[in-house]
Amino acid sequence: MTVKHRLQENRQLFITAVLCLILVSCVSLERSIEEDYIGPRPLTSVPTQPEEAITAPETPGEVPTIKPEGPITVTVQNAILIALEHNRALKVEKMNPAIRRTGEDEERAAFDPILTGGYSRDREKSEIPSRPNREGLTNENDAILAVSEYLPTGTDVSVELSTEQSWSNLYTDDLHASRVGLSITQALLRGAGVNYNLASLRQARMDTRSSQFELRGFAETLVARVEETYWDYALTQRQIQIFLESLKLAEQQKSETEEMIKIGALAESELTAAEAEIALRREGLINARSTLEKTRLQILRLLNPPDTNLWQRDIVLLHEPRIPEVALDDVESHVGVALRMRSDLNQARLQVHRGDLEIVKTKNGLLPKMDFFINLGKTGYADSFNNSVSDIDGDSYDTLVGVSLEFPLVNREARAKYRKSLLSRDQAEEAVKNLVQLVQVDVRSAYIEVTRAKEQISATAATRALQEEKARIEAEKFRVGKSTTLLVAQAQRDLLSSRITEIETIINYLKALIELYRLEGSLLERRGIMAPGREPVRQLKDEH
Repeated sequence: MTVKHRLQENRQLFITAVLCLILVSCVSLERSIEEDYIGPRPLTSVPTQPEEAITAPETPGEVPTIKPEGPITVTVQNAILIALEHNRALKVEKMNPAIRRTGEDEERAAFDPILTGGYSRDREKSEIPSRPNREGLTNENDAILAVSEYLPTGTDVSVELSTEQSWSNLYTDDLHASRVGLSITQALLRGAGVNYNLASLRQARMDTRSSQFELRGFAETLVARVEETYWDYALTQRQIQIFLESLKLAEQQKSETEEMIKIGALAESELTAAEAEIALRREGLINARSTLEKTRLQILRLLNPPDTNLWQRDIVLLHEPRIPEVALDDVESHVGVALRMRSDLNQARLQVHRGDLEIVKTKNGLLPKMDFFINLGKTGYADSFNNSVSDIDGDSYDTLVGVSLEFPLVNREARAKYRKSLLSRDQAEEAVKNLVQLVQVDVRSAYIEVTRAKEQISATAATRALQEEKARIEAEKFRVGKSTTLLVAQAQRDLLSSRITEIETIINYLKALIELYRLEGSLLERRGIMAPGREPVRQLKDEH
């Protein structure tokens, strides 16, 4: 085998190795995208079975159509779907994952191929010592085209095509030189390895995923607010109804008092107590109507239905507050759900994993910079461009191989960044442990509140029944002259308070369940709502 054939064979093997290196780097880059990235998904609903005090719409998953005029008639589930579609604050939050994802493109751009090119023309005029009366005039044209790419392995690859044309009045023939070159620089220490070079890209993907958890937490809070405001509106409507009934009863009591005063069975001073009770009922009615109007505005703000006459629309609720048939699991089960599903806890875990990548980056910075480089080229020479290109297949070639080394003597900056990354990672891990405790306190406290609120329902119902009987007995005693208007008014006032407390207890129980599900991170799933961030982040060791 001749030397020429041996060189050609070695050159082909080298080029094949370079192409394999590029392919492996690209595959590693794509794999990291597939494993690390979770794409943003729009908030949509999925069919669910009716749960608690909620009835699913006739067509699950579709946003209810709102008539342009008249009152807005909604169920709890309808209100949730409308809010997820039209709430302005949620629209703002939905943009964050897309904005964060642009950071991924910025980091991935470091591995994009770069095309460069250039052209120059040089003209030189000089005196010729051997010919005093003659000047030398030399012209030169240079053109270059190159494609370079930095690979995740820490390899910088560049392919270059160049041509040079020169001519002079000192000789008659033009000189053309065309060259094909391959340049490879491989980091051996600092900057080497896929883990280091992809660390920033993986951090950017974690930032995107973190924004998805943030969006999920916001959506969960919004759903909770919609439900709670819905039940607050229902509570206020019921309070107004109770105040109207109590006012009617107080006015009836005043009429009976006036009749008994006319027949001389009561003194005129008894009328004052009856009139005071009517005034008190009207005061409560005024306050309840004001609260209803403010709550209506809050519902409209949360739902934000598409309407030019938004603030004048009335709200009609299709669900009445009732006790849901819910059997809670033990508190440890709810805590376990929270430790997996809480958005803020998953965000905190991501910060720890992000800190691990920062350690990889800063630890690599402690190494000296040592690069291996090799430049291969083939050049053809001729009196024309076409012939110079054809001559590239000739025996001429150039090769440059070497190693470069660079190392700061103190390297103080790199050491400081590495220490900072270690401390920041430890801080993030402690923050997770602290948040785990807070989550457990939140869920356990909410669980206790649900239990208390449920027990209060039967107690307030019994109190209301006794107050009804007490008011009835006091009214009968008044009719036979054995009681006073003041005592009757007091009994009716106690009955009014017990009726309001009874409906408040039911609403408080519903809201306590909502808060428990929100704090454990399961509210969206229980309401049939899909949102980004459904998959929890891997828990840390010794997290508890």
